[in-house]
Amino acid sequence: MANLKRKNILQGFIISSFIVGIVYIMIIYTLEFFIKDLPITFGSLIKLHKDNFTLYFLDVIPGLLIFVTYRIGKIVIAKLNTAEDAITEEQVKSKKTYEFIEQLRKGNTEIKFDTIYKEDELMRSLTNLRDEQKRNREEGVIRKKEDEQRHWVSEGLAKFGAILRDNQDNLEELTEEIIKNITKYLDAKQAGFFVVKGEGKDRYFEMTAFFAYNRKKFADKKIKWGEGLIGACALEKKTIFLKETSQNFVEITSGLGKANPRSIIIVPVKDEENKIHGIVELASFKVFEKFERDFVEQVADSIASTIANIKINMQTAGLLKESQDQAELMAEQEEVMRRNMEELTTTQKEAALQSDEFVSFTNSVNHTLIRAEYSLDGKLLYANTKFVDKLGYKSASEIERKHISLFIGDKDKDWFDNLWEKLVNGGKHYEGDMKHITKNDEEVWTMATYVSVRDNEGNPQKILFLGIDRTKDKKTNIDYKGQIEAMDRSAFKATYKPDGSVLEFNEKMLGILEYQLEDIDGKTIYDFIEQDRHDQFKILWKNILSGKPVEGRHMRRTKTGKVIWLRGTYTAVLDLYGEPAKVVYIATNITDQVRMEKENEKNTETLKEQEKELQKSQIELSKKLRRVRMEVKEQFKEIEVLKILNDNTLAGMLDAVITINKDNYITFFNKAAEELWDVKQNVVLGQKLSFLIPEEIKDNQGDMTEYIGKYFSAGNKSLIGSRTEVFLYDRNNEKINVLITLSEAKVDDKYSLTAFIQNIEVELF
Repeated sequence: MANLKRKNILQGFIISSFIVGIVYIMIIYTLEFFIKDLPITFGSLIKLHKDNFTLYFLDVIPGLLIFVTYRIGKIVIAKLNTAEDAITEEQVKSKKTYEFIEQLRKGNTEIKFDTIYKEDELMRSLTNLRDEQKRNREEGVIRKKEDEQRHWVSEGLAKFGAILRDNQDNLEELTEEIIKNITKYLDAKQAGFFVVKGEGKDRYFEMTAFFAYNRKKFADKKIKWGEGLIGACALEKKTIFLKETSQNFVEITSGLGKANPRSIIIVPVKDEENKIHGIVELASFKVFEKFERDFVEQVADSIASTIANIKINMQTAGLLKESQDQAELMAEQEEVMRRNMEELTTTQKEAALQSDEFVSFTNSVNHTLIRAEYSLDGKLLYANTKFVDKLGYKSASEIERKHISLFIGDKDKDWFDNLWEKLVNGGKHYEGDMKHITKNDEEVWTMATYVSVRDNEGNPQKILFLGIDRTKDKKTNIDYKGQIEAMDRSAFKATYKPDGSVLEFNEKMLGILEYQLEDIDGKTIYDFIEQDRHDQFKILWKNILSGKPVEGRHMRRTKTGKVIWLRGTYTAVLDLYGEPAKVVYIATNITDQVRMEKENEKNTETLKEQEKELQKSQIELSKKLRRVRMEVKEQFKEIEVLKILNDNTLAGMLDAVITINKDNYITFFNKAAEELWDVKQNVVLGQKLSFLIPEEIKDNQGDMTEYIGKYFSAGNKSLIGSRTEVFLYDRNNEKINVLITLSEAKVDDKYSLTAFIQNIEVELF
């Protein structure tokens, strides 16, 4: 479209040049006829050529003007086309860039660029941004899946914890609840619970709960100790996981028929002392995932504690019956006890003395330790001042007879309930760090001791608690532990003895160096440093041992000889005497960064060479542009000269010349027109054509139809290309007969209409 418009402009210039040439020749010949007083005939024109040979050159002026205008126009159009192509290419490129960015904004990470732009810096940056967004999205999906799994495990542990707390009276009811709920929770299709019965060599497994088992397989619901996978799991005390099963191993039955499972998991139910209390077997048409297997193992550990408690309760019931039998025997012995009263009186006196000593000891304990006493059902009997203050209460009366669960956090209650059960039943005392909850729900950490206080016969009477506040140290240790674990997960860590021997590599350090744990046994730091740098590093090592941390970039070789780069810090850890106990090296992997730096150095050199070539090209281009500008400038000068010549020629014509635009405003008014209308050029220019019409004529609508304005108006084709006799009125309202010729010109939206007016009355005189 633009090329067509430029061709139209060029054609307009050519036509205008041709018209100017013709007008110029006509003016010259008119002057020649006038000067030599010749009639305007073809014969007179031939006579003029014979008399003046130079007139033949005058005849070729229109053709010459056409040739010059055509050549100049072609050069200008070619320059404009080149510039337009460059702009179009940039627009296409910008549009593709915008579309790429819009797709990225909408989350489309699969969009690709055209290969023709692969060397563009912006395109490469956007491609890298797309790849990074894609990686972040994939990592987000993985994190979400892991969070869902953790939530699933936490929710399940809470669910089965509640089931265990609510079913501590009957073993079979407990196992039935466990199987029913664990089958639903894991979407398993077959499950069984086997409880250990008997003692020693007579031990065996009895199925106490099942789901979808084939009754032919376990007709009597019993399995001998060590028999099959159930027995193997008990002997090894480890989980057995089968991804594939044989056709005859086990069948899952339902109302629709029978089928073989895809995976089976057999988990031992064992307590903290690694004692087996039972086995849980689950089968499913799907493959159990790692987090599901871990979940079953955690539930199995909790089940073991509950089964142990149930067994203890059953034993306690048996012992209670025995104690009733012994009560009768004790009645017979009552007489004997009376005789011993005198001996007890003497003993009481001695006990009184011991009591005074005990009171003194108790007062000393109350001044130094946190102390409390509980009944066997967990109610607070006594709390010293330190206990009351540390837990945020104003007085002991606030918490007297309160249950111990008030001071235990929700997360610790299951664990503490098991501990309390053991203490109440005369189990081993507890020593270790323990968390208590204050009145304001704050945490208090103590170095705690819980012990059963027994009577003379060894039966528990109450539970004594003694503790030392170490909340500040515990929180600091937890913080330090978290920082160390975070560092192990995120950084490469190595620990060395003062002589350089390897103490420990974390998993990330082993992984990047491609070593296994057994590979570093007996190695020193010098085994990982290039031989030619040993002497230099020994000096550096002395500075490290003197307490000066050293930071920098370090080159290492992996077990397979691959070169890696680490940025890290060597720091000496001092013992209580200020002597170096070990040296810790914490680092990050900068191999890619070093590789990129080297590549950047190469690229920089390449860019410098390219920049020199580009500067040379720019200098050559600048020279060419200056030459083109000069040529275009000269061409415009020539065009301007031609325009001035045309204007001067028209201004000096004896005929009146008037030019109007498409809105009928006067744009040209020569001297002959000034004389014809008796008005100056500077007054007329910019006025409407109607300005030349006398006011009387404007008011006389009848005469207006005869006025030249009827013909001379923009867009009127009636007089164009012909010489017509008409009349007009001058400024004095006098009628004048004239010959008029109209010439029309149009370039794009520019339009002009020129009238050549000859006063016939003047010529007649």
